[in-house]
Amino acid sequence: MSKEPVPIAKSAPAVSKTAETPADLLGLIVHTLDEGKAEDIVVIDLEGKSSLADHLVIASGRSSRQVTALADQVTSKLKDAGHGRVSGEGKDHGDWVLLDAGDIIVHLFRPEVRAFYNLEKMWGVAAPQLEAGTAP
Repeated sequence: MSKEPVPIAKSAPAVSKTAETPADLLGLIVHTLDEGKAEDIVVIDLEGKSSLADHLVIASGRSSRQVTALADQVTSKLKDAGHGRVSGEGKDHGDWVLLDAGDIIVHLFRPEVRAFYNLEKMWGVAAPQLEAGTAP
């Protein structure tokens, strides 16, 4: 007995608008940051290393204004995807914005602030060359 493929309705969207799994959520976040021209996007797998989250996403914006805009874009995309529990800190200044999306924590920095705190080193990941002369 062979199984025939189930036809997809023509009105169905090609891409699901809901981030149903942590991988979908992570993909949505990284894609949104990439579309917003974030620089040096790093994803750190925290499974088995921390009970805080499964993944840590770190990215840079060229200015405080871009960092804040990236945070707003990620928050908006997550809410549109049905992930309503996104909280954030630091958008008032735009130097370092933290977004808590449950299983994924997003850190958005201006390059010099990112180089100063060097979160990648804390998790044992090589930091990207952020600016000439500022790499650890």
